[in-house]
Amino acid sequence: MRIIRTKDYNSMSRYAAKFMAAQIILKPDSVLGLATGSTPIGAYKQLIEWCKDGDLDFSSVKTVNLDEYCGLSGDHDQSYRYFMNQNLFNHLNIDMNNTNVPNGIASDLQAECKRYDELIKSIGGVDLQLLGIGHNGHIGFNEPNTEFDKNTHVVDLKQSTIDANARFFKSKDDVPKQALTMGNKPIMSARKILLVVSGSEKRDILERALYGPVTPEVPASLLQMHNDLTVVCCVD
Repeated sequence: MRIIRTKDYNSMSRYAAKFMAAQIILKPDSVLGLATGSTPIGAYKQLIEWCKDGDLDFSSVKTVNLDEYCGLSGDHDQSYRYFMNQNLFNHLNIDMNNTNVPNGIASDLQAECKRYDELIKSIGGVDLQLLGIGHNGHIGFNEPNTEFDKNTHVVDLKQSTIDANARFFKSKDDVPKQALTMGNKPIMSARKILLVVSGSEKRDILERALYGPVTPEVPASLLQMHNDLTVVCCVD
């Protein structure tokens, strides 16, 4: 485990972007596992800038996103497909056919979960997985539980997660109550993991995740078991 403490959000974002850029430069056909939320936006903006300047080439890159809300189509402005298109994909020279997000409106959600796991296997697994951490220690939408969920699955979102995401919706009642999320097995199977954490309110949960017992009650604590984890944070 490597922990990089940065002075502010911009420094954290630039370091994370450099880490991701190095992966792409060293392996142009990398498979990137990507995350949504406010924390990675700064890194995405830096990657876009380097791509537009001709310093970074995404033409052979493949991506798999961690999760998607159940019931939201990709053109819904609060779906994670829409988020990724607006905040990253639309601004890169990436083949949109190589970008993957779970289908939140699949007619058979269980079949969609199996399809997504098979997709990840078919493209060789994830080379670099980008993660954030929720206030309750979730990664992706793997919520606190009595056991670690292994594979991609449908999850009932905790009230704390719904409350945290309510700011993006017109009202709390509009926040979906379920999501599809990549499970811990494909996340932990990534060859490298990059965890980005910003904000003093995340300090305590980050400490529990990195130094506390490994427990499904703090899903991110499982990251302690990964052999190539880099944490970039500004939580002071």
